[in-house]
Amino acid sequence: MNRKEIAEIRSRMNPDKNAISCVRGCYVNEKREIVATFNRSLMSFPQEEQEKYLSIFKRTLAGVPGKNLIDIEFRADQVMEDEAHQLLMGLRNTALTVDVGVEKLCQRIIDNLAMEGNYLILMMHDAYDVPFRHADENKVDVVSEEVFQYIMVCVCPVKLTKPALSYFSDDNAFHSREQDWVVAGPELGFMFPTFDDRAANIYSALYFSKDAADVHDEFIDAVFHCDAPMPAAEQREVFQAVLEESLDEDLSFEVAQTVHEQLREMIESHAQDKSAEQLVVSKREVAGMLQSCGVPEEKLTAFEERYDSEFGQGISLSAVNIAEPKKFEVRTPDVVVHVNPERSDLIETRVIDGFKYILIRADEGVEVNGVNIAIAGAAAEADEAPF
Repeated sequence: MNRKEIAEIRSRMNPDKNAISCVRGCYVNEKREIVATFNRSLMSFPQEEQEKYLSIFKRTLAGVPGKNLIDIEFRADQVMEDEAHQLLMGLRNTALTVDVGVEKLCQRIIDNLAMEGNYLILMMHDAYDVPFRHADENKVDVVSEEVFQYIMVCVCPVKLTKPALSYFSDDNAFHSREQDWVVAGPELGFMFPTFDDRAANIYSALYFSKDAADVHDEFIDAVFHCDAPMPAAEQREVFQAVLEESLDEDLSFEVAQTVHEQLREMIESHAQDKSAEQLVVSKREVAGMLQSCGVPEEKLTAFEERYDSEFGQGISLSAVNIAEPKKFEVRTPDVVVHVNPERSDLIETRVIDGFKYILIRADEGVEVNGVNIAIAGAAAEADEAPF
């Protein structure tokens, strides 16, 4: 799903815009015992509680595609005969009304999810009358072409509040507030099927993980019977290691700077089109960047071989997972320099009298701990300049 499609579904998490038939919950304690379950119509909740449930589901669709929001792809044989896919299809087609299926999914999550403390498993079913849109994206008030039915499942930690003073209006005073268990935002969750090209795609699920560094592989394996994708943070670390080990001494500051700059420009340009699919970068594209910097052919070959070994042949990487467009950092064991990514040209490296230096051009506005300072050499040159 692209960002526009995700936003279209998120906009339904509003009391006036959804057709959510039911909300089901399963409260699990720290011993992995089911404490309570419920099955209620969304409309049966008071308005304030409706909004809180919808807010939780809405946050399950929040994040960066490719980082916090991950496409889980099912193989054709899974769609035909895999038990995990059949369970998800059954839950969706029956609108979560069959207790056996709901209980089976909850138990599967409980048996496999590695999460400490109490948590709440929340589920909902929605039926969206997809409005027809012209090519210019204008919505037309005609009978919808399709009813998009989907389920959303999320897992929310239930945490004990801290003791505190609270205001009581009855006696216009502050008193100690008792500790209570409250539902936190979702830690993970998914939507099935996905809303691709504004229609149901039963070959895919959209998976959410609050922590991009920990996507809970055990949950993905148990619920989808699919291998978990490499987490975003790990993708970056492995990609950086591939560059370092394959290029060795040819990985200069200029090469690293050029790769980051080209990736940054690609990401920023892509961000302008919200209907575009997730931006991915292939091995060939990165090799082209390296080649433009004058990296020797044998090092390019070494890079491609190492890339295939780590990520697999034909695998492309999410651009936002291997480059941070809003960050450019130069680090030594004792110094860290943060630079505006658009002005990385202000930095250069040089060897002077046998010592390696990082040079930063500082024309004006130089501060040390918030104090404006003058650079002695520049001041002396100004004093000596003729009128």
